[in-house]
Amino acid sequence: MSFKSTQKALHSSRLTSFPSHQSFIYNRMGFASFTDEYTSAVAPSRIFKASILDSHNLIPKLLPQGIKSIEIIQGDGGAGSIKQVNFIDGRNFSSVKYHIDELNEDKYTYNYTLLEGDALVENLEKITYEVKFESSSSGGTISKVTSKYYTKGDFILKEEDIKSGKEKVLMMYKVVEAYLLQNPDAYV
Repeated sequence: MSFKSTQKALHSSRLTSFPSHQSFIYNRMGFASFTDEYTSAVAPSRIFKASILDSHNLIPKLLPQGIKSIEIIQGDGGAGSIKQVNFIDGRNFSSVKYHIDELNEDKYTYNYTLLEGDALVENLEKITYEVKFESSSSGGTISKVTSKYYTKGDFILKEEDIKSGKEKVLMMYKVVEAYLLQNPDAYV
């Protein structure tokens, strides 16, 4: 299966990823937190391996129209490492760096902090993400992502301010899911 076929499948109605629950948790001066939940027919171990453990190899291949490369610039890719995502020229962002705070291959959890880059606009100090993949009763995955935005000064973040970023993350998730559905022997 080619990567272009995977990208075309993203637009297919066969995809099972969708926001099944989205909640605005808390917003106050200096801090806002959002939790999103998505479901998939793909097992958590496969999604974790593809979208987390091998993201630096797979995602630039699946999304060459947006991501030039993902580099491990410090560490071995595990907890304590720093990764940099480099976007193609002509995009709103040129790159972002993030620190891997926790990576648990047994529990399928991944926590990271966005440290540097164009996504950290002048009113944001940092953004942390807590990602957890759980088994669903159907053998698929329930993915839970909590995003925590730490703002500067008296700035209060509005949900619409982060909608674009959340949509890009969901799109990336769907592309990886489409690839895994079309390639059942990948990342087993």
